[in-house]
Amino acid sequence: MASVENRLAVDLCGIELDNPVIPASGTFGYGREFAELYDIDILGTFSFKGTTKDPRLGNPTPRIAETPCGMLNAVGLQNPGVEKVISEELPNLAKIFHKPVMANVSGFSVDDYVYTCKKLDKQPQVGWLEVNISCPNVHGGGMSFGTDPSAAAGVTRAVKAVTAKPVIVKLSPNVTDITEIAKTCEDAGADGISLINTLLGMRIDLKTRRPILANTTGGLSGPAVFPVALRMVYQVAKAVSVPVVGMGGVFSAEDVLEMMMAGAAAVEVGAANLVDPFACKKIIETLPAAMDKYGIGTLKELKG
Repeated sequence: MASVENRLAVDLCGIELDNPVIPASGTFGYGREFAELYDIDILGTFSFKGTTKDPRLGNPTPRIAETPCGMLNAVGLQNPGVEKVISEELPNLAKIFHKPVMANVSGFSVDDYVYTCKKLDKQPQVGWLEVNISCPNVHGGGMSFGTDPSAAAGVTRAVKAVTAKPVIVKLSPNVTDITEIAKTCEDAGADGISLINTLLGMRIDLKTRRPILANTTGGLSGPAVFPVALRMVYQVAKAVSVPVVGMGGVFSAEDVLEMMMAGAAAVEVGAANLVDPFACKKIIETLPAAMDKYGIGTLKELKG
């Protein structure tokens, strides 16, 4: 029988991962807090906090609201900016994580994306650039890049022109046909697609009769979104030939297997890290038993 390491290994855009489990951007910071709890080298990789060209304080509070089977967040890309990430966060990361890391990038214009990706592409620790195109495009009337095929293609093409590392485009689920956006990104040169980002939602405080979130709306994550995420991963994996990274409500080893059966090459774990900081460690440790239960020899044979 193959060793545990070999059984769990997967390939993501030409880079081999020891296992498919990847903490999702925004739920794992830059790794420091989690490294105090366990050896984060057990992870396949992780996607670090969404990084923008300039520092951002994020949205006003309250920024989190609980919902049945999930949570709403409107943090607003709080981060120190790319220069500080390169000068401070990455050197600290090198001490605690000894594998290629996924750099998550957000922007408010094509120029923002190009600037940040070009900088991070030169960093030896960065294995992949995960380009989040579900942020508002302030230069295009407030439309999200990720909801407009031509805007999505424009960002993808521009980033690919200044980078050498694999570019994985992260898609918004808040669209009519996610396969159209995915195919457009693939045609523009994307090396991979990751999905889904959060679903747009809101809650109202019955006492104040006002939205709970200061931002009014926020992104819904957690187990509530898993069936939607699984459906979209399945559709996109059938529509494109590049690798797909699945995410959205993944809380268990069984969820990881389901995502991979739907076509995911690797799986990101988001809200689960906020509920239990050991979530990813537990998922990795219980994957072999879950595979045994369902007669799965290696994860590489499972995809799709």
